[in-house]
Amino acid sequence: MTALRQLGGTQQRLLRQLLMASEGATVESLCGQLRISHNAVRQHLSALIARDVVERAQSRPSGGRPVACYRLTDAGRALFPRNYGTIATALLTQLQDRLGDAGMEQMLRDLGRGLGNQEVTPPADTPAEEVVRALAHKLDALGYEAVAARHGEEWQVEAFNCVFHALAQRHPQVCKFDLSYMEAATGRRVHHMECIVRGGHVCRFRLGVVLPDETTAKR
Repeated sequence: MTALRQLGGTQQRLLRQLLMASEGATVESLCGQLRISHNAVRQHLSALIARDVVERAQSRPSGGRPVACYRLTDAGRALFPRNYGTIATALLTQLQDRLGDAGMEQMLRDLGRGLGNQEVTPPADTPAEEVVRALAHKLDALGYEAVAARHGEEWQVEAFNCVFHALAQRHPQVCKFDLSYMEAATGRRVHHMECIVRGGHVCRFRLGVVLPDETTAKR
C-alpha cells in the first residue's frame, strides 16, 4: 500500500486538490471541492501540516484581510506514485543492448563509485564496527532499511529493503552499483554475502581489507 493510501479518503482527496492547485488553495475553495465544512477542512489541514505534507503558502489578497492559502510540500508531492522503475528498466535494457553486459556493468560500477567518492572515507585505522555502523547509517538514509549486525566475531551490514529489487531481477548487474558505492564510501573491499534477489532474507555485506587509493579510484 502506498503512503498516500494509508491516509483517510477525505485527506487523500484534499491532497489531490492541492496537487492540482499550483498556487495553493484556500479553505473556502477546499470546502466547495470536498463538500465538507470549514471546520473539517481546517482539522484535516492541521493534521497534514503536522505530517509535513502541507504548508502555508503566500496569502491571497481579497480586498480585506488576506486569505490564507495552503499547498503541498515536497514530501506531500512525493506521496503520489512516481513510476521510476519502468523508465529505469527501459534505460538499462537499452544500455545493455548497446554496451553489452560487461559495458553496462562497468557503467554501473562507475556510477556507484562516483557517488561513493562524495562521501567522507574513514581513515584506514578506524575500528571495523565504527565503519560498519557508519555505512549502515548511509544506506539507511538511502532507503535500504540497513542496520549493523553482529555475525560471529565481526560486524556486517544487513539491508532489509532492496531499493533496486525489480531492476536487479531483470538486470543483476545493478548490484555492482551498490558494491562500488560502498567500497568507495568506506575505502574497504565489500563482499556480498547474502542477496534478497537471489533468495536471501536480507542483503548482507561484509567489509574486507582496506583498499589502496588507486583501487577505489579506478575500480
